[in-house]
Amino acid sequence: MAVILPNMWRFNLAKIVVVDVSDDYRFMQPPLPTDWYPVLTEVWVSAADLDRRLATLNLVDGYLYDWHQTPDIEGDPWYVGVVSRGLLTSVAQG
Repeated sequence: MAVILPNMWRFNLAKIVVVDVSDDYRFMQPPLPTDWYPVLTEVWVSAADLDRRLATLNLVDGYLYDWHQTPDIEGDPWYVGVVSRGLLTSVAQG
């Protein structure tokens, strides 16, 4: 008899932790360890081809994609750094 594994959704979804890295630009400082940034949100998205699609996803309104960190261990969350659109707009006008 066939048995379906529990938690099959784990193979189709990936957890993304979105962190605000705006202060790196505001204060012109080098990147901090990922855990030191404020978390804006955590979302689950389709894991299919995520590495290629990540820069095009709108994860948080008012923020733009900056970088991402792929998990070292399968099942761990992805980290995505985003920058406030308002900060970039004020720098461009300034």
